[in-house]
Amino acid sequence: MGITKHIQELKLRVSAKRMFKALVTESHSIPLPNAIKSIELLHGDGGAGTIRQTNLADGSHVKIRIEAVDIDNQVSKYTVIEGPMLGDKIESIHYEQKFEDSSDGGCVAKIVSEYHTKGDIQLKEEEVKAINDRALGFYTLSEEYLHANPNVCA
Repeated sequence: MGITKHIQELKLRVSAKRMFKALVTESHSIPLPNAIKSIELLHGDGGAGTIRQTNLADGSHVKIRIEAVDIDNQVSKYTVIEGPMLGDKIESIHYEQKFEDSSDGGCVAKIVSEYHTKGDIQLKEEEVKAINDRALGFYTLSEEYLHANPNVCA
């Protein structure tokens, strides 16, 4: 199995606490109708070991396994185990996301992604970029919703 690692930071206009809630602990309550139809807990209570399925607006779905949730430090780890981004080359994608407040009232999301490929397949940079761009879209949509609704996840 090959592993491709990608690290990025994303500047957001919402506090770390609110972004963490919106993307991790209260994601089921953030309406993103152009992107997400629904989120279902298939197994567990939202903590480590939980299996969650996100049903996307395009009719596809993404299934993840939550590995760790650290509310105090606003860090979560999860693994994509099923979904269109895996295609025929990727076995799973492991994510670690950490939200840190910035001096301007917003935050920085630090995201580490590891692509575990099938066999010895090596991913091209443009393949990794396409998957990351799609994932970052959820951060941006959540940020826009929270910015427009300051009492949500407060």
